[in-house]
Amino acid sequence: MNPKNEYKKLAMKKQKKILKETANLAYNLNVSTKEKIKQIIEGNDRKLSPIFDITIQVLIVFSIIIFSLGTLPNLTPLWQNIINYVDILFYSIFAIEYFLRIYVSDKRLKYIFSFFGIVDLLAILPFLFARQFDLRAIRALRVFRLTRVLKISRYDESLKTFAIAIKIIKPEITLFYIITSIFLFLSATGIYYFEHAVQPIEFASVFHSLWWAIITITTVGYGDVYPITIGGRIFTFAILLLSLAIITVPTGLIASALSKARNMEIEQKEKESKNKVD
Repeated sequence: MNPKNEYKKLAMKKQKKILKETANLAYNLNVSTKEKIKQIIEGNDRKLSPIFDITIQVLIVFSIIIFSLGTLPNLTPLWQNIINYVDILFYSIFAIEYFLRIYVSDKRLKYIFSFFGIVDLLAILPFLFARQFDLRAIRALRVFRLTRVLKISRYDESLKTFAIAIKIIKPEITLFYIITSIFLFLSATGIYYFEHAVQPIEFASVFHSLWWAIITITTVGYGDVYPITIGGRIFTFAILLLSLAIITVPTGLIASALSKARNMEIEQKEKESKNKVD
């Protein structure tokens, strides 16, 4: 047997082994880095997660302040440039946060189309598409900056409890909105037949009458549209009485659901504390 060939085979085996070990090390390093980022973002790291959460909250608050300052009239070009550069910095940070959340998520599509995923995307839309739209389109997209306010709800425990409560009563709330929509339409139709003949402009159609129905049912009563016929006034009085009952329904549902959500959280914490002791 040729010693040179034997040496080459051993060298190739050793090289393959080194390459395999290097690849495994790189993979493990990548996985461990990804897991570390995931723990920090999802609040599972006791030391770094609170720092991350507080930092994002502070940045959200400052970004809202910068956005508000940018709407002030008679800003000098210097201050306008400073605000624009700071705004770009905030957009960049929120964009990095958004893509990191996608990167570490086990179910990426679920996050992207979730409530907070959509909020995170809307908050950075002007930054992502600023160079691809004309000035008017950019101005229209700026309204999405206000969604940064919603981002802060991710870090507020009380708002998380409220979100759980809404999930508990989701079927009831859905039914409530359906019934309310039907009631709105019936109210608009009724007042249209009572008032159209004497107020053809204010109550020109059922759709025009919907404005009256909305301000009556919500008991706002702006006073810009109101009935003048006897039948219309009696009908309005009946609608007002029914509206008072309708308004109290979601209040009771939400109060009950919040109580249930709070009890669920207490039970969950008790279970976690017992598991730690065991």
